[in-house]
Amino acid sequence: MDARSLQLFLALSENLHFGRTSREHHISPSALSRIIKQLEDSVGAPLFLRDNRSVTLTREGRLFREYANDTLRSWDGLRQALRQDGDTLRGELSLYCSVTASYSFLYDILNSFRSDHPHIEIKLHTGDPAKAVERVQEAREAIAIGARPDNLPAGVVFQPIARSDLRFIGPLNTLALSQEQIQQPSADNWRDVPMILSEEGLARTRIERWLKRHGIRPKIYAQVSGNEAIVSMVSLGFGIGVVPQIVLDSSPLASRIKTYEIEPPLAPYDIGLFALEKRLKEPLVNAFWNRQVG
Repeated sequence: MDARSLQLFLALSENLHFGRTSREHHISPSALSRIIKQLEDSVGAPLFLRDNRSVTLTREGRLFREYANDTLRSWDGLRQALRQDGDTLRGELSLYCSVTASYSFLYDILNSFRSDHPHIEIKLHTGDPAKAVERVQEAREAIAIGARPDNLPAGVVFQPIARSDLRFIGPLNTLALSQEQIQQPSADNWRDVPMILSEEGLARTRIERWLKRHGIRPKIYAQVSGNEAIVSMVSLGFGIGVVPQIVLDSSPLASRIKTYEIEPPLAPYDIGLFALEKRLKEPLVNAFWNRQVG
């Protein structure tokens, strides 16, 4: 199992698409299929389930993904230790964050980091911030940006970089909430309010607690992945949503929505960096992590 094969496997496990993976890594689909088949023969188990419509990881594939990540990290660490110019860090560092976080925080973070470590290649993935901790736990990313959960999982460390309020938002010209709904929310006056909620994550946890406190059984119009999608659907008049203030600060649709000062307000949350504590010993991860502390 050479490093190139493991890299291609990890890319496919991320994309779950043979054609896209082959294009991104400049290899023919048939050659990629042969490499995956060779890995499966070596392991003695199927790593992917595939048909004409989809590709998914098997249980063995998920275990092999951990092995591939660990192996490539060890290989990079060895190469770094053997370099004559050992003070110059080189290699690839994977990051994960939401689209909003990518332009709210990453520019300042990466601008200073790249000036100090120009030979480190940054591999950035964007997606639902609710997946940040999970991506780090599964070793799919070295660092992730997201909201700190109420209970941080064992083995995961967190470094705060910002704090954001959670805002109730509604469309600018329709579905206006009354003063009674804003100041004295109840099961009766919120019964017919359509809501657009996150599928999961800290914002979903906070709004569910708020609803339960007021005895409200929400009329859920839609459950979506990602805060940007909530802003879009709210701006179109589909319902009332809850998003972090930082999303509104950078949203091109901010002028099409209104915010509500609901009583009592939802608790704000801390946004920051996640990593596995054991990975802070790795030179690249340590350099990124400690650069932010300073």
